[in-house]
Amino acid sequence: MAQALGYVTQTGDGEYEGTLAMGVNARIRIARNAAKEPGSKQPDFRIFSPQFGELGGGWTRTGKTSGREYVSLTLAHPMISQRRVYANLGPASGGRDGEFALLWNAA
Repeated sequence: MAQALGYVTQTGDGEYEGTLAMGVNARIRIARNAAKEPGSKQPDFRIFSPQFGELGGGWTRTGKTSGREYVSLTLAHPMISQRRVYANLGPASGGRDGEFALLWNAA
């Protein structure tokens, strides 16, 4: 079972809002990257916190086995960890539609 680093709820505009646990208990918003140019390696999403500013980015990926899209996240901020932390957005266990967990990925 993957460790949840936080929980978010999908908003009506396809973005996410919630809380990052990881010892900081920070409010976060995972917002679409409106500045991304087609074909670039820029993230599809940017992760923000009112307390800490920008925390990282997220890329839309397609599962090799399931064929379903998911968001792969990279968190990079000294208040979280000295190293980058990788996570995937996955449906929250027992949660309602639109509720997601940031699931730690040992990538």
